[in-house]
Amino acid sequence: MSTLELTVGDKQYTATLLPSEAPESVAVVEEFLPLHSDLMHVRWSGHATWINIDEIDLSGVPRENHTVYPSRGDLLLYPGFRNEQEILIACGPTCFKSPAGELAGNHFATLDATREELQKLELLTLEDGQQDIEVRLRPDGE
Repeated sequence: MSTLELTVGDKQYTATLLPSEAPESVAVVEEFLPLHSDLMHVRWSGHATWINIDEIDLSGVPRENHTVYPSRGDLLLYPGFRNEQEILIACGPTCFKSPAGELAGNHFATLDATREELQKLELLTLEDGQQDIEVRLRPDGE
């Protein structure tokens, strides 16, 4: 099973990809990795962070395994149907939305992190602002 590595500052997180639930989303994410970007606190969605990925072509990604209410640790790929393209990381109670209203993102991976680790990640972006993030596929065997 493929795993993602997310590095924010000196912290590393892993996430399990969900190819049977969101095959096209997982495939497109694997294609554009590694990703170096900014992790930001959400403005509209509750306890979550997000990564803007507008520069990536996601025009062929369908809705699959999509939700407006992700569980803690869920990673959602949003191909930009009504708002900018992004990856949302739910860190606590979240209703995925924007000024355009509620959004449904494709749940393509789940972060392997505790409630406390996710709370710290969200608070870091809330209190200290955007953070550098690297997302990559974990090499097999690690």
